[in-house]
Amino acid sequence: MTSRTRFLITAAFVCHLLLAPSIVTSQLLSAAKQGDAPPSPTPPPAPSAAKEQDVTIQALQQEKDGPVFKLRGQAEIHYGTYVLYADSVDYNSDTGDVVADGHVVLDGGPNDEHVEATHATYNVRAESGRFEHVVGTTGMRLREKRRILTSENPFAFTGRVVEKTGPDHYLVYDGTITTCELPRPKWEFNAHKIVVEVGGNASIYRSTFRITGIPVLYFPFATHPIERLPRQSGILIPNFGRSSIKGTIFGDSVFWAINRSMDLTAGADYFSRRGWAPQAEFRARPTEDAYVDVNYFGVFDRGVGNPSVSQGGHEVHLNAEDTFGHNFRGIASIDYLSSFVFRLAFNDVFSQAVNSEVKSDAFLSNTTRGLFYNASTRRYQNFESTTPGDVITILHAPTLEASSVDHEFGHSPLYWSYDAAAEGVSRSEPSFRTAPLVGRFDFRPNISFPVVLQGWSMRPELSLRETFYTQQLVPSSGVGIAKSDVIDRKAIEGSVELRPPALARLFDREFLGRKWKHVIEPRATYRYVTGVDNFSRILRFDERDILSNTNEVEYGVVNRLYAKHTSTKSEDCSDAGMPSLIVGRPAAENRIPWERQVEPGELPCKPEPQVREIITWELAQKYFLDPTFGGALVPGQRNVFTTTVEFTGIAFLTEARRLSPLISRLRFQPTNRTEAEWDIDYDFKQSRINASTAFVNYRFGAYTIGGGDAYLRAPSGILTGTPSTPQAFNQFRVLLGYGHPNKRGFSAATNLGFDANLGFVQYSAVQLGYNWDCCGLSVEYRRFALGSVRNENQFRFNFALANVGAFGNLRRQEKLF
Repeated sequence: MTSRTRFLITAAFVCHLLLAPSIVTSQLLSAAKQGDAPPSPTPPPAPSAAKEQDVTIQALQQEKDGPVFKLRGQAEIHYGTYVLYADSVDYNSDTGDVVADGHVVLDGGPNDEHVEATHATYNVRAESGRFEHVVGTTGMRLREKRRILTSENPFAFTGRVVEKTGPDHYLVYDGTITTCELPRPKWEFNAHKIVVEVGGNASIYRSTFRITGIPVLYFPFATHPIERLPRQSGILIPNFGRSSIKGTIFGDSVFWAINRSMDLTAGADYFSRRGWAPQAEFRARPTEDAYVDVNYFGVFDRGVGNPSVSQGGHEVHLNAEDTFGHNFRGIASIDYLSSFVFRLAFNDVFSQAVNSEVKSDAFLSNTTRGLFYNASTRRYQNFESTTPGDVITILHAPTLEASSVDHEFGHSPLYWSYDAAAEGVSRSEPSFRTAPLVGRFDFRPNISFPVVLQGWSMRPELSLRETFYTQQLVPSSGVGIAKSDVIDRKAIEGSVELRPPALARLFDREFLGRKWKHVIEPRATYRYVTGVDNFSRILRFDERDILSNTNEVEYGVVNRLYAKHTSTKSEDCSDAGMPSLIVGRPAAENRIPWERQVEPGELPCKPEPQVREIITWELAQKYFLDPTFGGALVPGQRNVFTTTVEFTGIAFLTEARRLSPLISRLRFQPTNRTEAEWDIDYDFKQSRINASTAFVNYRFGAYTIGGGDAYLRAPSGILTGTPSTPQAFNQFRVLLGYGHPNKRGFSAATNLGFDANLGFVQYSAVQLGYNWDCCGLSVEYRRFALGSVRNENQFRFNFALANVGAFGNLRRQEKLF
């Protein structure tokens, strides 16, 4: 009996419907809407002069005393896009005043504001009030215990007292501001007063910058950008470093936000052993399709222990682009370098430091219905050595060009095209100089008759060419002498290209989950050029001037190996290593120079192509029926003609010969993360390799591996123009990487270049990085060994704060990753 009674009592207790009180919800309408509301037992409150809006309240318990609602237990007030939570809330529906206590939370707004406090007095109509013992964030949401960023510049703040003086305005007293996760931020500004404009900037007064709670710097005033596109004028964070030849490095810059579409950064570094190094960058984005970027860097060098030996100089880069109506497009890429020794001594990117060429080009072009028109100016410089004045300069100013693609000739099977140019050109070097402006007029109409029959394709082609110069070259010792006497070069060019049907085999047996197909594409071209009987008297400016007579046959074959997946397979979208760490080709660049490169992990995962060309192998050679090229070839020195330049970039003509080297171009790319290439020129006449370039890039997970070798055996006279002993160059490059720029935790990369001929490391670099949730630290050692000009060890670092800036002298464009 006792057990039975206990069971009934327990059942009644568990099933009692009024044991847990439900949440009471009330919809309070604005005064305007309350006039149309149905009758209510409680008279509606009198209209208020404050901002009127719909308000919804709810809590476990509600009491009403006139216009005051007393909410107890899980109290909520919904108004506009905000929600106010607390354990206890007193709400005056007449004035909109709220007094909240216990676990106070204000959530919402267009910038995803989140404020936690112990006590608050607030007005929901004016959206203003006072919070005590506050922890807050903007630009992020909490979803399933994870913070989701909703802004490019989220931040967090704390304060003893926080006053909300308006919809997007906060005053924080005795608090902190950071972009790190609370409650243990890696860095923070600890300030007496912080003025926060949500979606704008945070002004910080009398603050100390702290790393893991340790004070590092004091700022009487600082700003923290928190708008979506942060740009505000001010002094940037200083940088410093150490170099074996520059000494201690210290510098700073100022940023001027001229307007919403242009800005200027200018500053200087001080090298304790060398002197001042000013630098500046101007950026403009007047329209969506246009940009201007100007960079300046210079060094006022005192010399290393000898003021009379200065390696100082200046370098300027200008890049601009715009599109206009009616298919017009303008681009400018202007480079100025005062001396090659300055670039060798002070450029911190090895491939740029050893580049002896300076190219400038600006053009305005139009393409309409297969017709191309172009107006341009170009300037090319090649510094032959570090000796001042030892430079070749070629100028094209101005150049007017017109050309076309193939067009049908009426209703006939013939096709026509043309190429024409009117230019002013000049050339100067230490032992040679043309007139300041040499007129050159070139016209080349072309007609072709393509035929396709049962898989065979044949293309006979005929063109006439005439080029007129206002000066000519008089051969003499050295380069020669430019004489002001007109010369006319005429040529007839004919060719026949023959492509038999491709041979293909489809392998039925699957291998590695794929079906395979092998394709062989043979080709042969006969080319004949005659009429160029004055080649030795033509001035050399560019590729238009090296046309010579020829009678030749080119033959080649391309092998292609395709693979097709037998089932749908998604691309591997895990960590892609370090895409910018690459050998053999330049890393991908943005059209707008200052825009951040999008990391592969930020792109949507695309399906892998069902069919991929895994291997491409091309073999080609030329047979010269006229080994002297109509008498243009000069034995014992380097000869460069149109027919050889179009075939291979390596000069090989130093004597009459029938066969060109055999060129081989082998490329292997089984996936987007694996590639290898080997290009080789083999000379049967000399029984040697003239040139060989090989590289491989492999990325798996967070790892990046790359390596390459560049070998060149320069023929006699390639460097001096006179017979000499052939010279060989052989350089290796190796790189290794782990992680990627945005990886949490540790990342590292290294690369080096080794000169096998001289037996020493020309350059090397090691970069270590560690990223936290809101900041990252990178340190780098870099070594340059560039002969007598530069023998330098650099120690650089970079401490980056999310959405604030970077401290140090390791610049983004110079990092390994």
